[in-house]
Amino acid sequence: MLQPFRYLPPKIELQNASLTEVMASPTPIKLLLIAGSERANLLAEPAFAAVAAQIALGQKAPYRLSDHSGVQLVIFVDPAEARDHRRYKLVRDWVAPLAALKAERLALHLCGFDDENRAELAELVLATLLAANVALPTHKQRADVPVSYQQLSVSPACNLDLNRILAEAEGNGLARHLAVLPASDLTPKSYRALARELAEAEGWQWREYDEAELTRLGAGAFLAVARGSADGQAAIVKLSYCPANAQRRLALVGKGICHDSGGYNLKVGGSMYGMHLDMGGSAVALGTLLAIRRARLPYEVHCWLAISENHIGPLAYKPGEVVIAINGTTIEVVDTDAEGRMVLADTLALAAGDKPDLLIDYATLTGACKRALGSRYSGAFTNRPAWLGELISLGQQSGERIWPFPLDEDYDDNLDSEWADLLQCAPGSSPDHIDAARFLSRFVGAETPWLHLDLSGFRNKGGNGVVSSEVTGFGVRLTLDLLASPLC
Repeated sequence: MLQPFRYLPPKIELQNASLTEVMASPTPIKLLLIAGSERANLLAEPAFAAVAAQIALGQKAPYRLSDHSGVQLVIFVDPAEARDHRRYKLVRDWVAPLAALKAERLALHLCGFDDENRAELAELVLATLLAANVALPTHKQRADVPVSYQQLSVSPACNLDLNRILAEAEGNGLARHLAVLPASDLTPKSYRALARELAEAEGWQWREYDEAELTRLGAGAFLAVARGSADGQAAIVKLSYCPANAQRRLALVGKGICHDSGGYNLKVGGSMYGMHLDMGGSAVALGTLLAIRRARLPYEVHCWLAISENHIGPLAYKPGEVVIAINGTTIEVVDTDAEGRMVLADTLALAAGDKPDLLIDYATLTGACKRALGSRYSGAFTNRPAWLGELISLGQQSGERIWPFPLDEDYDDNLDSEWADLLQCAPGSSPDHIDAARFLSRFVGAETPWLHLDLSGFRNKGGNGVVSSEVTGFGVRLTLDLLASPLC
């Protein structure tokens, strides 16, 4: 049974309360973040004697105070610390123990910070609390029922875009929810139905290009992958959000392979386990669309989901075939486990046809990118090289770190085919993440600003950025930061 995504955001209040008032309040859990400059004065006060004792005993933060008014967790923070992966890891560590306290109300108080540092730190902690507040689906019979926050308060009041913070949490939550659904639940058929139901609920325009329509259009790259399922359930789904105040047009494209067996190039040695997550790129695209809608950003957004499975069977595509993509490009198939670039090729060509001001695609695309970066970063490719420095900075700022790779045209030598316009991938050893990006570039015109994200960071033990779960939904927060940057 497909478990629906339900997101009930907590009420967030900004209050002009003092430290003393917060500590005396009946809120059961208080998270007190104290600037390092206030440490000595605070520890000299009788109310914080227990904290001084914990420090003397060599205990690590958060320091705990308990009395009739509830539990108070005290953390000393150096405002000068850079906002990078170390700060994000610290905040995840602060927030993680709070789940065991099973409280529905929490107060966050920041003492001793200037306005800028207070707002930045409050946003980061709130985003982490909200990410932890998302209950992911499970099939365990005896799963613990999580207690979610119903009310969060922040003091003293600071300049926070609460609408954006809540929108991001919901969009990222949707991406993670979809990704952890097992392959028995999220099939191409049920995924298409879910997308349509979401479009109807949100008032988005909806269109499906089913296999019959794609055959008429000549989308041979996508259909080659879909053939192996032999059930006619694959489709390219387009969801469009067109607000009246739209200033620019954005295209989001996501790889939606609900299960990847590798096809005739069958995955072996346990590498097929977890391949229900191969639709992660589409989940990020859909989550980003929802976040943009919730944040009411002035963008016309067209979200394209390439939904299929990569199965093996008598109709499945084979190495050595030549197929024709929707833009007429002929492709010599080399490895049926390189199916992601095949379904994305036709989908990117359709998306680029809308003439967007920016096109972003998300895909758990290559093992090569994960071998190059591990799972803490994702790879970035763009046909706008001047963006690269800013993209690195945005990754650090958002906590969803990216690292750029080259997209130089001389890498096309790896894709020279004797029989077709290009090889699907290079036989033998190659920088396959770069080859894949060069392959995809054939389906996006040079006039279209394009960012390709190879999501090696979509699954990382310990989380990424503000997200503590292993499945991170990597890309939603980064994209919202990108849309707020000078690049857009």
